Amino acid sequence: MEQKKKTNKKFILIITGLLIVGGSYGGYKYIHSQSHEETDDAQIQANMNPIIPHVGGYIEHVYVSDNQKVKKGDTLFTIDNREYYIKLEQALAQLAMAKSSLSVSEASIGSYQANAATTRAQVRTATETIETAKIRLWRATNDFKRYENLYKNHSITEQQYEQALAAKQEAENQLDVLKSQEKASTSQNSAANSQTEISKKQVSVSEANVQSAQAMVDEARLNLDYTIVTAPIDGQLSNVGIQAGQLVQPGQSLFYLVNTHDKWVIANFKETQLDKMKVGQKVVITVDAYPDEVFEGMVTNFSPATGARFSLLPPDNATGNFVKTIQRLPVKIDFTANNKEEKLQKLLSGMNVEIDVHLN
Repeated sequence: MEQKKKTNKKFILIITGLLIVGGSYGGYKYIHSQSHEETDDAQIQANMNPIIPHVGGYIEHVYVSDNQKVKKGDTLFTIDNREYYIKLEQALAQLAMAKSSLSVSEASIGSYQANAATTRAQVRTATETIETAKIRLWRATNDFKRYENLYKNHSITEQQYEQALAAKQEAENQLDVLKSQEKASTSQNSAANSQTEISKKQVSVSEANVQSAQAMVDEARLNLDYTIVTAPIDGQLSNVGIQAGQLVQPGQSLFYLVNTHDKWVIANFKETQLDKMKVGQKVVITVDAYPDEVFEGMVTNFSPATGARFSLLPPDNATGNFVKTIQRLPVKIDFTANNKEEKLQKLLSGMNVEIDVHLN
């Protein structure tokens, strides 16, 4: 009987202790939940740059290996560039031809401009000569009229009258000839001006051809440069699954370069946890891989939609078989400057973490 009382007393003490511990833990969690929001649905993220060649061809040499760390500008691999050298030489030849054609067109303009200047001078000379001929004709006509009156009065001989008539006719003929010459010179000047305008248009076309050929040269040089594939950022490579002699195509994703310096956390909080959360709140981050390490972060921004909206097949709640499910919203958390760089370097993209957001 006494033994039974001792057993009951011990049981009561155990139950009492459990209730005290459970109550204390429950009270702590309740008080903690009023100023904290936690989740273990979170992973470390980092930019993963796909290595994609701009040009196609056969790989000539691979300079890196799996998981190797590289610096920005380091050569990753090269593509056989002989074909691109030939294309560059062809483009340079086209450029030389276009420049030669431009030189010929410009020389033609000079020639036609000189001809136009000559014909303009001829027109001016003919115009001046015509004015002189008109004066001469006016004199000869007046002389003829006077001689004609004198001849009618028998004051001069017939020979003198005929000489005056011949002088008048000669002046008329000379004026007609000079007018014809002026007309011919004007026509030649118009033709020379037309040829000059045509040559100017040919020069414009030749200049456009030079610009087009120069663009082809620039493109050929750029493609030649693209045969050397370099690291766009500092980081660490993934599995390099390429080898010499392999054919690659432009736009083909070959492997990845992970940015090891810029990291953040994406935590997926339940929609019911977001009421008191806001940008700028302090975050305590615990990484599963390093449970003894504590990192400090800060809430940076909230996703514009829940994770389900970005899935390949987002749920459609209008199908008739709706079941209410608490949704999760991705929240970005950045590491603060208070973290040591050597500790951050140990964190890898995809690692699981636990998040504790301080609401106050």
